[in-house]
Amino acid sequence: MPREAPYLAVADVLRARIVAGEWEIGERLPSRARLAEEYGVGRNVVQRAMDRLIGDGLLEGRAGSGTYVRVPRERLRLVRSRHRERHGVSRFGAARDRTGAAPEQGRAGAVTERGRADAWDTHSQVRVPAPEAIAERLAISPGDPCVTTHYEFLAGGRPVQLSESWEPMAVTDGTPVVLPEMGPLAGKGVVERMRSIGVVVETVVEMPRPARATPAQANLLGISPGDLVLQIERTIYDTDGRPVETADMVIPDALREVVYEFGVDRP
Repeated sequence: MPREAPYLAVADVLRARIVAGEWEIGERLPSRARLAEEYGVGRNVVQRAMDRLIGDGLLEGRAGSGTYVRVPRERLRLVRSRHRERHGVSRFGAARDRTGAAPEQGRAGAVTERGRADAWDTHSQVRVPAPEAIAERLAISPGDPCVTTHYEFLAGGRPVQLSESWEPMAVTDGTPVVLPEMGPLAGKGVVERMRSIGVVVETVVEMPRPARATPAQANLLGISPGDLVLQIERTIYDTDGRPVETADMVIPDALREVVYEFGVDRP
């Protein structure tokens, strides 16, 4: 059996000491040089061990200051559901938003609930050539013009979610709803905007997968590069099975737990 990499062994020891409370929350750890001497390894081994624990959410690095035991953050529940009880409220407490839309129908995946996004920044571009992966998801040819919109959602002034939406211009070009956040139905969501031009949405498909935050995502979300995030690839289809929008959502794991709720068809 191969030996465990030295940095993993150091990370395990540091993790055990943190869990045992040797360093309090918010307390700075000893320097890399001191820990390297204590464990008889190189500083680069200690740095890799710390990076591992930063990625696991136990530590946080502060530029020019050192590495600290991370302060635990409250994880708010984000319910993704089209199932609603009699009064439009799910058993998990996520109500319909002010537009009456279910979570999949709002702004690129935004949901109304405790800790909900109460502010957002958006930026749309038109006639953006579809990259190959996006073209495949939208069943169009690579290079076909699209409208792409970048969202940054905030809750209480804190960033909680990112989203990048793509819509084929073949569907909305020349209509009043070509831009999701401008025009008569600005911010009303994909379903209502499409309905206004005679396109009826029937199906929403979501593919969630765990990932690590890229430096760019971490910078926008106020987390550390390598932190766990949930990436949700969502595509919306009309009644003919044509994709009319696809989006990539990024949700920081340290801030939110995502719950999927499904209704059951009754005979």
